[in-house]
Amino acid sequence: MIFRSRYSIGKVSKVSKKSVGARFQSRKRKLDKTKNIFKKVIVFSAAVGFVLVCALCLVVFNITKTLPDVEAISTYIPAETTKIYSEDGVVLAELHKEENRVLIPIERISPILTKTIVIVEDSRFYRHNGLDFFGIARAFVRNFKARRFVEGGSTLTQQLARNLFLTRQRNLSRKLAEAILAIQIERRYTKTEILQMYLNQVYWGHNAYGIESASRLYFGKSAEEIDLAESALLVSILTGPELYSPIRNFEGAKKRQLLVLKRMVKEEFINSEEANEAYTEELVIIKRKKLRYKAPYFTAYILKQLIEMYGEEVTYTSGMKIYTTLDYSLQQKAEEVVQKYIEYGESSHWIRSMNEKVPSLNYSQASLLAIDPRYGYIKTMVGGKDFLDNQFNRTTQAKRQPGSAFKPFIYLTALEKGFSPGSIIEDAPVTFNTIEGPYAPHNYSQKYKGPMSIRKALERSVNIVSIKLNYLIGPKNSVRVAQALGIKSPLKPVLSLPLGANEVTMIELVSAYGTIATLGNHTEPTGVIRIEDRDGTPLYEHNPEIVEVYDSNLLATLVEMMKGIVKYGTGKLANLPRPVAGKTGTTSDYRDAWFVGFVPQLVCATWIGNDDNSETVKVTGGWVPALMWKEFMTMATQKMPAQDFPRPKGLVSVKIDWLTGKLATQFSPKEYVYLEKFWSGKEPKEYDTADEGFWDSGNQKETNDDALLQFFDNG
Repeated sequence: MIFRSRYSIGKVSKVSKKSVGARFQSRKRKLDKTKNIFKKVIVFSAAVGFVLVCALCLVVFNITKTLPDVEAISTYIPAETTKIYSEDGVVLAELHKEENRVLIPIERISPILTKTIVIVEDSRFYRHNGLDFFGIARAFVRNFKARRFVEGGSTLTQQLARNLFLTRQRNLSRKLAEAILAIQIERRYTKTEILQMYLNQVYWGHNAYGIESASRLYFGKSAEEIDLAESALLVSILTGPELYSPIRNFEGAKKRQLLVLKRMVKEEFINSEEANEAYTEELVIIKRKKLRYKAPYFTAYILKQLIEMYGEEVTYTSGMKIYTTLDYSLQQKAEEVVQKYIEYGESSHWIRSMNEKVPSLNYSQASLLAIDPRYGYIKTMVGGKDFLDNQFNRTTQAKRQPGSAFKPFIYLTALEKGFSPGSIIEDAPVTFNTIEGPYAPHNYSQKYKGPMSIRKALERSVNIVSIKLNYLIGPKNSVRVAQALGIKSPLKPVLSLPLGANEVTMIELVSAYGTIATLGNHTEPTGVIRIEDRDGTPLYEHNPEIVEVYDSNLLATLVEMMKGIVKYGTGKLANLPRPVAGKTGTTSDYRDAWFVGFVPQLVCATWIGNDDNSETVKVTGGWVPALMWKEFMTMATQKMPAQDFPRPKGLVSVKIDWLTGKLATQFSPKEYVYLEKFWSGKEPKEYDTADEGFWDSGNQKETNDDALLQFFDNG
């Protein structure tokens, strides 16, 4: 049976009850149904997509509202390392907290390094506008194949945006913010500006931020001096600065360097031969120093002042440049001398006064300080044996008894009160009645020389004479003079002042001796010449305030007396082939030993002792400290012209007999006849002619000490 349908002509199947047309209609209905479902899916997807786009736009809008203005980069001031320089241009310290950073223009960065970082980190840097979709796709494919994260798709601009403005949290919000900022940065700044900001901002490990800090950290050179091998190594560690640091993991860094070189060959920046040469080049990685600073005691002294002036935050983050007075070549010599003589004290020595050999001199610390007295400039400062072990600065913080190094102030006061260098006082045992009871001083040698001039008593550092002198002039006057010259510590006006009964710091003692060296012109010690901000704008300029505090002629007279200490007296071991003045100092029981000496251009003090104030083994100021002083000053004065001190005026020279205090005659015993100087009009005018033949008989003339003291006290 055949029938005609609307779409076809067919016959009814004997097997199926449906005709061919019916089957066609069934398939058509199913197809229409599928089309309707597909249309609905498309409509739904479009609706969902629209909602998502709207939501994304809303999210982007909200993120954009919270983002910083990229214009702020122009005024953004990152934390930058503050640098302290010595007078001769050596970087003594780089001060920073979390970030060690030095900002430099791109012109001062090696072109090889800038090209290397672009090739490795963002090869399409000059072809995208902040986002590299090709790079993102490539990174996605590589990460998918590796089934782990092996490559990132962020551009240098995105990394800069993240480093400047965002956290390192991995979430969609941060990635969107990063992309938006990258696009904005690209619109505002040139590629060169972006690259410069990136290179100054990126982290390279060990608290080094920016390429200049990294170059100096790893290779000890500026970024403009970096070659191909060094560039490849630096760029290679960016993916893991701490993990691949060549300081901690040199082998790992070398493997990363090879990958970078291969990438550069692939990008046709270099050829295989150049890559091989770079890989085999010997790289010298600078060892990290234990000490953060050079001249650590001095640098810490300056740092304390900076914090007081500007506060801790500004000091560590503002990128200031501090130019100091320190001469680093002299500082190195000073440190060498201190170390040498600490080791000297640890070795065995024959002690003549004990008539035995001792295994050590029993002192563990030493210090040295040198100042230019004309301007108060600190030239060297060594505050102890080992800064790492103990940061206590014995030149500025330790208060110690100066011993006989205090005597020049007593003798200067005596000159002020009318005594002459040739005035005679007897070196003999004496007892003073004081409020605290009898006071009976003695000489270190326990020997007494009889009458002598105060000039000779100062040369020999005779205790009895200086204490008698202090008694005659009045201890309060001695305190006044010492303070006028620069001693700031409290001083008790006691009879034992000449023995250094009061404690002082080394820096104030050197400062006061500096006033002596300049014949009365005092200026406070300083370590800073000037301070500039990161742009070179002056913030501080030191102008030495020189104040005339004492009579120059009296000081010239004292200096002439102190020259004799080094030529003939207790300081002979410190003598130099040029005019030198100084004074030894040794305290009771040999707990402190000093030598303080000077030429017109430089004052230097050396000290040895123990922090617990325990005794040394018979070490005097005229021994170890004098040797230290001479060794340092020999080097320090090499380039200084040999200048003499001005001669005092108003003095006349006459030969006198110490035993009588009168003019010497042919009958005076030669061992007591000296050419002494007196203030004009106060010199002895009488000859001792009482018994010219008395000396021929071998008898000894007696003297009355009290009468002599009274005589010279009355002028």
